[in-house]
Amino acid sequence: MGYSGWPEFFGVLRVDYLYGVLDLSFWGYVIAVFLMVQLAMMSVTLYLHRDQAHRAIDLHPILQHIFRLWIWMTSGIVTRQWVAVHRKHHALCEQEGDPHSPKVYGLKKVLLEGSELYRDQARNPETCEKYGRGCPEDWMERHVYSKHHYLGIGMLVVLDLILFGVPGIIIIAIQLSTMPVMAAGVINGLGHAVGYRNFDTDDASTNLVPWGLIVGGEELHNNHHAFPSSAKFSIRPWEFDIGWFYLTIFKFFGLAKIRRVAPRPDIDPAAPAIPDLDNLRAVIINRMHVLRNFSREVTLPELKRELSDIGQSDLLRRMRRMLSFNPTLLDEESRIKLGEQLDRLPTLKTIVEYRDELGKLWQGANVSNERLL
Repeated sequence: MGYSGWPEFFGVLRVDYLYGVLDLSFWGYVIAVFLMVQLAMMSVTLYLHRDQAHRAIDLHPILQHIFRLWIWMTSGIVTRQWVAVHRKHHALCEQEGDPHSPKVYGLKKVLLEGSELYRDQARNPETCEKYGRGCPEDWMERHVYSKHHYLGIGMLVVLDLILFGVPGIIIIAIQLSTMPVMAAGVINGLGHAVGYRNFDTDDASTNLVPWGLIVGGEELHNNHHAFPSSAKFSIRPWEFDIGWFYLTIFKFFGLAKIRRVAPRPDIDPAAPAIPDLDNLRAVIINRMHVLRNFSREVTLPELKRELSDIGQSDLLRRMRRMLSFNPTLLDEESRIKLGEQLDRLPTLKTIVEYRDELGKLWQGANVSNERLL
């Protein structure tokens, strides 16, 4: 067997299978790691997240079993537990009880100990019972995946060593750290702390970058929190969701069915000034777009007019970010500064009060249509 230019063992011996039965070149190992990490991210975002947790898509059973097996081998995660923890996160986002909110635990803890926070909730029977319904309960789930959490990881270690040899040790470390670092740490941590926001959601979610390439599209976290049941995470024309790219391929081959995507508002300039029930339904369905348009067309132009006149570009940038969050999500210092600035700018203060009233309207969406109108 050739050794693709790799050095001799200790300069003397060539040991059979030192570099595995595949005996790849350096770039061969790099490509193999990239593909396996992408498979792991695809398994999480398509199977656990979009299929099981939010029912935004229906994957073909073949894909479901492949993804479920790979998740078990690379992390030991059980579908029902992951889904329950994630649904609880959405139900209690940024509040006491949120399994991994940086606002509750602090950014450092979520970044460094995100996997521990996940395991604490995954072992909570109340969480799994309340939020984990509708997940697979077949023979494999009961007798293999749920019963033998670490058997899959052991199989992965053996397989990697056989296929890749000594470099497989590094590959194993990358595979086993991918989900704890990228999903539990980066998305749950940084995805609620840094980045930009398309929508003024009631949580602190952000889009890390406009191109979701590394973590399966999960980088577009604010978009997801604005439309949790959407199969597509990209909203703006310049955003790219690689998970959606995979889905379009699977859909073409009949391996996936798209159930829901985020609504797109249809603005009718000739709509009556007095809303009817159709307008009411459209406003509630598109409320995230309505709030976004209110900010872009009313709040931000007034903010720019007020602050540009006095040359305070730094303050403009800080105020713009603070106004994109619910005041309850700001720290005490930021809330005080925001209040002081709004007191100085009475017109902007009135606009913000109207925005807050607008946001409260659909919180009472369970009341009668007449009251909402």
